[in-house]
Amino acid sequence: MDWYPLKLTTNIQKYTFGERLIPERLGKRGLPSGIIAETWEVSDYKDKTGTVVNGYLAGRTLHELTLAHPNKLVGRGWYGPYFPLLSKFIDASHMLPVHLHADDETAQNLHNEPNGKTEAWHILWAAPGATILAGLKSEFTREQLFEAFTACDYDSVLVRHSIQAGDTVYVPAGIIHSFGPDTLVFEIQQTSNLAQSVMPTDLYGNKYNELEWYANINAALDELKNHNQPRPHGGLRLESGANFRVFGCAGTYFALERWILNEPYLELSHPRRCVILSNVSSVVQLEFAAGIERLEQGESCILPAAIGEVQIIPDGQTNLIACYIPDLQQDIIEPLQAAGYNLQQIQTLGKVNSI
Repeated sequence: MDWYPLKLTTNIQKYTFGERLIPERLGKRGLPSGIIAETWEVSDYKDKTGTVVNGYLAGRTLHELTLAHPNKLVGRGWYGPYFPLLSKFIDASHMLPVHLHADDETAQNLHNEPNGKTEAWHILWAAPGATILAGLKSEFTREQLFEAFTACDYDSVLVRHSIQAGDTVYVPAGIIHSFGPDTLVFEIQQTSNLAQSVMPTDLYGNKYNELEWYANINAALDELKNHNQPRPHGGLRLESGANFRVFGCAGTYFALERWILNEPYLELSHPRRCVILSNVSSVVQLEFAAGIERLEQGESCILPAAIGEVQIIPDGQTNLIACYIPDLQQDIIEPLQAAGYNLQQIQTLGKVNSI
C-alpha cells in the first residue's frame, strides 16, 4: 500500500463571530457564500470526520483509515478511538465567546469522553490593536467570577494580551479564553468539541434565558482551572540554508511549527508520527516515493507516518504550518538545544517540561 498526502473534505461552521477572512485574506478556495467562521481542515470528530478527496483512497473517511491503519497513518505503536488531532482555520472578525474546554480527567469523569481539549492558536493575521483574553489575572472566588461573567465584565478577571501575525498561543484545557475581533487564526487541538461558555448568547447569536445562562456559567466554573496564564510567543527559529523552521509551541498532545521555505525542503521519514501540513501562502509541490501532489494556498493535508521522505518544493517563498505529536526530547529539545537555546527558553513553548 503506497501512502501519499491525504486531502480531506472541509467541514464549515457558520458561527456569528465569522465573516469572510478565510476566503478573502487566507485565499482558501471552494467555499460557499456567507459567513465562514471556521473550516475544519483535518477532523475525525464524530459526524464531522473528513473524507479523502484525492488519490486511490478517495471516498474513505479519516475515521475508517485511522481504525484500519493506525500504525501506517498516525504512527508506529499508536492506538486510539479516532485520529488524535483536529486542525482548523478560524475567522474571528468578531469576538469569540469567552469559554473553556474540559481537561482529560473532566472529559472522562463528567462527559464520558476519552479526552478533553488542549489547543494552540497560530496568528495568521491580526489588525492593529487585536488582542486575546487568556487565563485569570489572579485568584478569585467563585462568587467574584460569577459576578464578573453575569456583568460581561471579562477584563476585570481575565488577562488581555496584544497579538500580531506570527504569534502562537498555547492554551491548556480548563483555561478560560477568547480572541478577536479582527483576527485570523490557525488552530491545532486535541480531537474534542467539549466547551463551556459564560456568554449570554450561543454561537449563533441566540440569547439564553437567565436560568440557562447562569447554569452555563456555573458549569464553566466547575471546570475552570487557574494554573496557567497563556502568553503570545513569537517562536524559536532554526535556520537551514535559505529556509526557516519556527517552533511555535510544543507539549504532550501536539507541536506546531511554521516553515518559511525559500528553496526545496526535505521532510525526513518518521514512521512514528504523521504530520498535518497547512499551506498559508503560495502553492507547493510535494514529491514522495509514490508520486507528486500539489498543495494550494489554504489547503491542508496529512503526511501519513508511512509515506517516507517528502520533498517540498515552493513556488517562491512559501509559509506552511506543520503539526504533529512529538517525541519532546527528540523532536523539540535536542534540535533547539543544538541551535543554542537553553531549556528555560524551550519551556516557553508550552508543556515541554512534562517529559
